[in-house]
Amino acid sequence: MDEVELKIQVKKLYQKMAKILKNRERTVLELRYGLANGGSKTQREIAKLLGISRSYVSRIEKRAIKKLSKAFNANVKIDIDDEDDEE
Repeated sequence: MDEVELKIQVKKLYQKMAKILKNRERTVLELRYGLANGGSKTQREIAKLLGISRSYVSRIEKRAIKKLSKAFNANVKIDIDDEDDEE
């Protein structure tokens, strides 16, 4: 994957995150994976920042990833179906 394609994929990820995820879900993923500022945090650190338990951070993270995965998989299926129609 070249740099341009990577930037396009990252932009799509942020668009999906803004459209699909609740604010807290987006915040947890941004902090956990360093999407906002490049520095990732542990679940425990995020829990302390947000004033919630570490296990709740874990549940939020899993739910957010599941939502994004479902959305991206749906798009892949749509893209494949569209390609079949062109033949």
